[in-house]
Amino acid sequence: MPRMAQNFDICIRGAGIVGKTLALLLARDRLKVALVRATGTPSPSVADVRAYALNMASRQLLESLRSWPDAQHATAVKHMQVLGDRDGEVRFDAMDQGVDALAWIVDVPALEARLVEAVRYQPQVEVVEAPVSAALTVVCEGRASSTRAEFGVDFDVTPYPQHAIATRLRCEHPHLQTARQWFSADGILAFLPLEEAEGNSVAVVWSVMQDQVDALMALSPEAFADKLRGASHGELGALTLCAERATWPLQLATASRWCGVGPVAGKNPRNWVLAGDAAHNVHPLAGQGLNLGLADAQALADVLQRRDYWRSVGDLRLLRRYERERKAAVLAMGLATDGLQQLFSRHEGPWQSLRNLGMKGFERSGWLKTFVARQAMGMN
Repeated sequence: MPRMAQNFDICIRGAGIVGKTLALLLARDRLKVALVRATGTPSPSVADVRAYALNMASRQLLESLRSWPDAQHATAVKHMQVLGDRDGEVRFDAMDQGVDALAWIVDVPALEARLVEAVRYQPQVEVVEAPVSAALTVVCEGRASSTRAEFGVDFDVTPYPQHAIATRLRCEHPHLQTARQWFSADGILAFLPLEEAEGNSVAVVWSVMQDQVDALMALSPEAFADKLRGASHGELGALTLCAERATWPLQLATASRWCGVGPVAGKNPRNWVLAGDAAHNVHPLAGQGLNLGLADAQALADVLQRRDYWRSVGDLRLLRRYERERKAAVLAMGLATDGLQQLFSRHEGPWQSLRNLGMKGFERSGWLKTFVARQAMGMN
């Protein structure tokens, strides 16, 4: 039964994971939210092969909204192994950090289903087909946001000479709850554990040079699995492709402005703010993309929740406070991932020696390694 039309405090353009999470957070503070359903997006012809590495902060946020998937769809990462192109190696262990898991590998369809269910039972949120008038519009449409362009916001993009290829594998050996990553001349390959502790399935994200993508996507499933086995040095034995392959270009990007005033849902100017991939993109090698987006949602909800009673949710002073906080965090992560990508894209011998020496030093660094691990886990 459709909900009654109402006046809205906030209109969220983009009903993806970040948009739904933000809607639920705002509704918890009794704000009336219009969540604009995506239009013009064709139904996928194949199963969604995406999986996200979510940290402790993201898990706590989603649990507070009763939207965390069950254990079958959220596999705890107990160990992490990062291998260089020579003998450089870095290892992380949950026990060493005093936590139950370094991260959780979450199936995207399962997470989206839980969020859809939570939105359905939240009376303060109404899913709408088109943007509506509200004191604040939040843009969560993703990297190709049309609303961002409508507001005249520059999106400063630095394209990488790489594409990501994602799929799923069935492995001969169990993953032992270990996330594995290989940096090599062939690209950056990650195997992310799925199906709980005893599973032998992994989600794959392989960042390869753009000129290799067409040839790799054209390989038979068996030949592609053989390529992955070579790139992973046979770590998990024989590999069998058990899903389609998806690919997309990689980029480092940030919006020039994250908030402002613009025409929304008619002629009247309304204040707006960006969140998630509409505001920033980073290289996926650290698995922090969705964590950054969910942190945006949490930070924006916190700023609005703490506002003085007489301030509107569209008050630019509040929105700029959110912008400053999140820009700093995203800049730090962007610099870190971009630096690693640039370092490992150099194939000359001296660069190989330098980065593998650096990996060895980092592995022995003690406090620095612990600090980086806790930052990645969202334990600031």
